[in-house]
Amino acid sequence: MQKEPQDVMEKIVSLCKRRGFVFPSSEIYGGLSASYDYGPLGVEMKQNVKRAWWKEMVTAREDVVGLDSAIIQHPKVWEASGHVEGFHDPMVDCKQCRRRFRADQLEGDRCPDCGGELTEPRQFNLMFKTHFGPVEDSASIVYLRPETAQGIFVNFLNVLNSSRLKPPFGVAQIGKSFRNEIVARNFVFRMREFEQMEMEYFIRPGEDDKWYEYWVKERFEWYVKYGVRRGNLRLRPHEPEELAHYSTGCTDVEYLFPFGWSELEGIAKRGDFDLKRHSEYSGARLSIFEEETRESYIPHVVEPAAGVDRALITFLIDAYDEEEVPGSKGKTETRTVLHLHPEIAPVTAAVFPLVRRDGMPEKARGIAADLREAGVSSFYDEKGAIGRRYRRQDEVGTPWCITVDGKTMEDGTVTIRDRDTMQQERIPADRVVEEVKARIKAWRRT
Repeated sequence: MQKEPQDVMEKIVSLCKRRGFVFPSSEIYGGLSASYDYGPLGVEMKQNVKRAWWKEMVTAREDVVGLDSAIIQHPKVWEASGHVEGFHDPMVDCKQCRRRFRADQLEGDRCPDCGGELTEPRQFNLMFKTHFGPVEDSASIVYLRPETAQGIFVNFLNVLNSSRLKPPFGVAQIGKSFRNEIVARNFVFRMREFEQMEMEYFIRPGEDDKWYEYWVKERFEWYVKYGVRRGNLRLRPHEPEELAHYSTGCTDVEYLFPFGWSELEGIAKRGDFDLKRHSEYSGARLSIFEEETRESYIPHVVEPAAGVDRALITFLIDAYDEEEVPGSKGKTETRTVLHLHPEIAPVTAAVFPLVRRDGMPEKARGIAADLREAGVSSFYDEKGAIGRRYRRQDEVGTPWCITVDGKTMEDGTVTIRDRDTMQQERIPADRVVEEVKARIKAWRRT
């Protein structure tokens, strides 16, 4: 069914609250701008997104290890990284309606909302300040990290010495970051508290282009592998004037959101800027000495950096569909469905007894327990007509529904229904776990 872009976004936001994916934070107190809480289904899906990223970036590789650094770090970390001095956006206010905007995202010199006169641009630092310890003075000022990357750089020697790695190797991290955005918008796409998935890949100087091209391709294909349609993705290399002063190249993986093409992930060549700066500010020697060549050097870095929240909303938007399907009395009805990858979906398999008698609930609960024990997320539901139960699971993206009925109690078989095709087939009840795992492995987005 053809859908207007803004209509899709409104429906996604509504579905997220109604079905327990995402709630407005502090809602009973009127909410807090651009702040959201993840509900029961949302937190499961978010964990699945992070698990899928970690699996591809760390678990399946021998050249990448993990890290979990502190959110609050020594303030000199942010002086060395340049954030204290240069992490600013230009801000303007409308003198008439008092709305606030980023100056670099406006066309013209009048308010886009009311046409009023704008103030002169002024620089606004995006970092959240707080105080460390019992005394609030200038000496106790610290910052909530605006990115996870610096925690990797300041732990470079610790990881190098404990893991006995040598370039090329990567250090990956998933964690919360905080940016006091002037304008936070588009649901969970841009928030002031968000979660990042970043990896710093340390390489020998001169190998920047080779690994940059490698990681651009790898990161684009990750989204396709986990269900995003290739036609809704594109790569956009940054223009020279967009690059940070230390970067020689950056490419965004962009997605066609309902509000237009926008960044999903960035892959950047950071050179040796970060390690060199931290070496200068700390006095630590952040370099590598290779015994074979008797050479000492500061590694260069290629950085793929993605947002967990942006990835999650991308998977939801791309999976969302409304289909006209046969209904009762020969009429058609609209089926809302999320075509989520089984490893991303919050529930992999739902298990139903056809009716609440004749031993069917007990049998169905046993199958759901077997799935959970095998590491497959399952959901048990015995309330309402079976057709409505199917529709509820379609709407939250559950790939398969298993139904225990009267025939099950006779011959030990159950029906397994596919979310995407709505086709059903009978399989032995004792093969449900094996069948679901095989279907996960074979799943492909059509």
